[in-house]
Amino acid sequence: MLGCVIHGTGDLRVEELPVPRPGPGQALVAVRYGGVCGSDLHYWRHGGVGDFRLREPMVLGHEVVGTVTGYGVRASGPAPGTAVAVHPATPCGGCPECRAGRPNVCRDTRYLGSAARFPHVQGGFAAHVVVPAEQVRALPAGLEPRRAALAEPLSVALHAVRRAGDVRGRHVLVTGAGPIGCLVVAAAKAAGAARVTVTDLVPLALRYATAVGADTAVRADDPADPGWPAEVDVAVEASGVAAGLETCLRRVRRGGVVVQLGMLPPGESPFAGNLLVSREIELRGAFRFGAEFDEALPLLAGRPEFDTLISAVLPVAAAESAFALAADRGRSCKVLLDFTDGAAG
Repeated sequence: MLGCVIHGTGDLRVEELPVPRPGPGQALVAVRYGGVCGSDLHYWRHGGVGDFRLREPMVLGHEVVGTVTGYGVRASGPAPGTAVAVHPATPCGGCPECRAGRPNVCRDTRYLGSAARFPHVQGGFAAHVVVPAEQVRALPAGLEPRRAALAEPLSVALHAVRRAGDVRGRHVLVTGAGPIGCLVVAAAKAAGAARVTVTDLVPLALRYATAVGADTAVRADDPADPGWPAEVDVAVEASGVAAGLETCLRRVRRGGVVVQLGMLPPGESPFAGNLLVSREIELRGAFRFGAEFDEALPLLAGRPEFDTLISAVLPVAAAESAFALAADRGRSCKVLLDFTDGAAG
């Protein structure tokens, strides 16, 4: 079968890989679509994401949907032939965080396509993938696989909004209108936010955010933009740059909440820490997700406007072109790889 393997900075290869066989407790999924995530782009462009660095070749990808084709012994789930989405995380279940109901920050988790541990966890950008059977979810009625490929990033957004607390009737600021930022906009509106303002440097990105519910779109580099709010109740930083965090801290009201969702560059990042003190702002991190995955699927089924975020679908053989397109925010939002013809001869 064909798979996308990252070997180092700028070294992405489409290779022939052996078709895996499901072991005890595992499901075999024929992958249909895989969404190119910002972390995949970081591995491709920089050889790592945040503090997680490549140390060996790794199959990328963790936003995958497909069809169950079989199970190993002592495994069960949706019937073979069922369209499914794959929850990419396998928490250990025994650490203090898992026992406290926070498996998304499990200290020994396995996450598809992640270099956070060594040996790395191979990802889902391949024509077939084996995962624990309990991590496959049948798609609800009305949700076709193409849109379902957004389930993983939408889960990240839902978790970030949950970390912000009750946003009903609140004004929410989102800095960064990449795919995750756009989905945070949609998640905040779904959670009852009265108003969502989104900022970005790229006009096309702001149009995508407006399509999924943003009330106001602001050019981040234009201090005279009339859309800038005097203050907001909650801010979610989704750009992954220090300037975005600065904006959140300066725009959120006294006693407000800022959620840092974007992964900042490695090392130290300066921020306006004194504002945390003088305004009693709460700064919270948001990392991945847990049960939100099961909330994302029905939300996607009922919201056809999510389709507008999918800019292009390219075959796996054109993976490098797909990554280049996904990295060009002036031309795309979410780019999918299609593994339909990913069986090697």
